[in-house]
Amino acid sequence: MGLLDAILGRSKPVRPDLDQLFAVPSAALTLQAAAGFTPTGLGSVCFAGVEGGGFARLQEDVRELLDADTDRGGIPVEFSRDAYGYTWLLARHPADDTAGLVNDLHAANTLLQDGGFGPHLLCSLIGFQNAEGRALALVYLYKRGTFYPFAPLPGDAEKRDNQLELQVRGALGDDLRVEKDLSRWFPVWGAPGL
Repeated sequence: MGLLDAILGRSKPVRPDLDQLFAVPSAALTLQAAAGFTPTGLGSVCFAGVEGGGFARLQEDVRELLDADTDRGGIPVEFSRDAYGYTWLLARHPADDTAGLVNDLHAANTLLQDGGFGPHLLCSLIGFQNAEGRALALVYLYKRGTFYPFAPLPGDAEKRDNQLELQVRGALGDDLRVEKDLSRWFPVWGAPGL
């Protein structure tokens, strides 16, 4: 960053730091103690799909790696497309295996990044719920290297519980790098794993 950039208020973009995902298991304990939300064992990675054989092979490599334990009772990953054309990878683990889930999400992100498709990665999310069945997700923004909570209100309407999201932000501020810019707390309606 040069002097002109500093004068004009430009800054370098934050580099993705996938190792931030490894802070989620301890953040999950804080989230349970502070707000009563426990992991569901579901997590997903969202990326903009790319046409071509190279990307298709890489997607199969991701599937192969994450499905390596299916012969020992592991659950195969699922790929799906949403209404906006984004591809979602859904990983499932037992609810008490947040570390295993995070490892799978990290591995999928790393394979895509190392395969040259890092610019196509959008976010990863880890699902939580409380005793009443309310859903909550911790969303990792790949390009920002930060997390934010997403709490949809129950029912069909696309409304979110902003108060709960702010409560979770306050509770997890010491555990995770939380996104400060609230305008970047994008809704992920209907995301697999939520």
